[in-house]
Amino acid sequence: MNANVQKNCRLQISIVWNVLEDNSPLNFITHVFFSLFLCVINNSLEFNSRNQVGYLPSTLKFQLTERMEEERQSGVISKWLGGLISTMRRLLFTFMSSGPIPQHIAFIMDGNRRFAKKWKLDEGAGHKAGFLSLLSVLKYCYEVGVKYVTVYAFSLDNFNRRPDEVQYVMDIMYEKIQGFLKELDMVNRYGVRVLFIGDLNRLDEPVRLAAEKAMEATAKNTKTYLLVCVAYTSSHEIPRAIYEACQEKSLALASSGKNDDGIVNDDDDDVIKVVDLEKHMYMGVAPDPDILVRSSGETRLSNFLLWQSTNSLLYSPKALWPEMGFWQVVWGILKYQNKCYYLEKKKKQA
Repeated sequence: MNANVQKNCRLQISIVWNVLEDNSPLNFITHVFFSLFLCVINNSLEFNSRNQVGYLPSTLKFQLTERMEEERQSGVISKWLGGLISTMRRLLFTFMSSGPIPQHIAFIMDGNRRFAKKWKLDEGAGHKAGFLSLLSVLKYCYEVGVKYVTVYAFSLDNFNRRPDEVQYVMDIMYEKIQGFLKELDMVNRYGVRVLFIGDLNRLDEPVRLAAEKAMEATAKNTKTYLLVCVAYTSSHEIPRAIYEACQEKSLALASSGKNDDGIVNDDDDDVIKVVDLEKHMYMGVAPDPDILVRSSGETRLSNFLLWQSTNSLLYSPKALWPEMGFWQVVWGILKYQNKCYYLEKKKKQA
């Protein structure tokens, strides 16, 4: 048993240990099954990466293994092994579904450039690897039953970078939007509706048009949602929502609360409530996230979903974004299940 397998077996033991605090026998038995399935799947992936990917760095092996498993191209991966891994993954997710499954997971995709630097690759290779990780993470989230996935793709603050750097990111974004539209198998299989969130007028025209095309192409899908935050910060979203709520309230009072002399009655309800603000938030199209994940071990929220994440579980795996995949999704959901009842209690008290 190599070091990676030993590490993941220790992880399974820690999972079982964490749920011993729960008095439910069913919960304990379910997590024991989790551990067994996780160990077997881990060994399958280890076997596959050794025999099919060769001596690439382990993170690259894992990334390529995920893509090979998904596509199952003849001569690249055994159909039998690929089918076995998929079946075991579905069984694992079925067991996980016996506990609460988060409705919404948000991701801060951090670490693409560090990944490229770590493996002495050009920066574009880091972003390409990150895009593959996004597809894998989406697949696992949708398979386990998560309906909403939000990703932080580009902050408004990033427009303060050098013009050439901003343009480079815009070009990457355009390429990835086009690439996602080509993933029709995944889009149709999971019924993904794509929504771009933020001040889209700040985007380059080709990127904005590509985003509008993606939203239009998936507008009829309602099974799952992918929310892509671009040209977004909470410090922009919140004042904008306040302004629009004030405008709406002012127009409502002007049209229905005037005396003959045009003065608003003192007894009119002119108080702006939280529900009025949330209606005008960019993220008003989705429930608040149950889990907010930031890859690479960083714990900063970076001006992302500050209003919506008050009662969210914060999870910061050490993996860089291109290294994110099956294990991080599973572990994040198990952590959520362990804290779910506390989080739900806090939401009700809010």
